[in-house]
Amino acid sequence: MAGAIHVLLVEDDPLTVINVRRALGTTAEIGSITVAADGLDALELLLGGTLASERLLVITDLAMPRMTGLELLAAIRAHPQLRSMPVVVLTTSSSDRDRHAAFALQVAGYFVKKAARKPFDELLQWMRNYWSSGEFAPRPS
Repeated sequence: MAGAIHVLLVEDDPLTVINVRRALGTTAEIGSITVAADGLDALELLLGGTLASERLLVITDLAMPRMTGLELLAAIRAHPQLRSMPVVVLTTSSSDRDRHAAFALQVAGYFVKKAARKPFDELLQWMRNYWSSGEFAPRPS
């Protein structure tokens, strides 16, 4: 294993936060999970220097107050120190418009939350396996 993955979960739904923490938080591959309630909080954390700088993965919802997931993605891609950071969308939106907008902003993956618990757990397990095996872009100096 190349090193622990640090997750910034950008999510305003407490139940999704609990489910993600339950599915990912007890595995050896995940070093930390930090939660931001919306894109603005996430951007403050990303720019504040308090998060791990290596192997950081952002998992974001789209529909949130103050700053949406798409607005957060745009801000990350516009920032020289953040633009290569992997961002994955985890949302209830299966809208073609949202998917196109996310991929236009170079999202690393787009996943639709299922209502049933088993498919949601399987999705998170797949994400954990994928990102624990993959390489992350080096941070710009």
